[in-house]
Amino acid sequence: MHQPNMMPWIGYFYKIFQSDVFILVDDIQFIKTGSSYTNSVSFNERGKTIKLTVPIKRVKGETQNINETTPVDHDWKRKYKKRIELAYCKCDYYQEEKDFIFKLITNPTNNHAQYNIHFIKEIAKRLNISTEIVVSSSLNVEKIENATDRIIKLANAVDATHYISGRGGDKYQNQKLFSNNNIELTYSNFIDFEYKQYRTKTFIKGLTIIDAIFNIGFKNLQLKFEEIYHDSCQLSI
Repeated sequence: MHQPNMMPWIGYFYKIFQSDVFILVDDIQFIKTGSSYTNSVSFNERGKTIKLTVPIKRVKGETQNINETTPVDHDWKRKYKKRIELAYCKCDYYQEEKDFIFKLITNPTNNHAQYNIHFIKEIAKRLNISTEIVVSSSLNVEKIENATDRIIKLANAVDATHYISGRGGDKYQNQKLFSNNNIELTYSNFIDFEYKQYRTKTFIKGLTIIDAIFNIGFKNLQLKFEEIYHDSCQLSI
């Protein structure tokens, strides 16, 4: 499970690839100030990391959940589309995939969580990922302050026997609670890999998956996921 990030990086989709069920946690509080991965994304522009942040409407003194967020306006989509076009127009798979990607970017929905969820689901489909993707707000699980208890409640709601955590989860998760609830806690075995990026000699990590799509294409990305999964399975035997 994970928050519905905006145009996430490759590792996010590999985590979906590993899972039988993936929960998009949309009913937790959006940060009060600044930006997070739910409304910002990084891409490569002439060998430099460029970050785009979507301005979100906020009501002073009030909190809002991720699934209650809306952008200040839709003009950012036009600007982002133009920046992407200039940054990636000469990549090997740009012509092949631009219509698909730009249709996702210009999605007219006004709810930002729904915008992100639609992007994630459509990219997963193109990668032939068969994982069932569930939105947490549809599970009617009570809200709990403790992060691990919340994860366990959501996991139980989909009858999970295993929970795949990101590598940073060990810093805040209570591992004993998982075993007490008969859920096996494992960590994502994603191995970060490099691929040819346009106009840079030094590989830039952590960029939106759009960067990989335009540079190596969906098929090669899918094959790489399968290779990483196969290799990790061999190592665990």
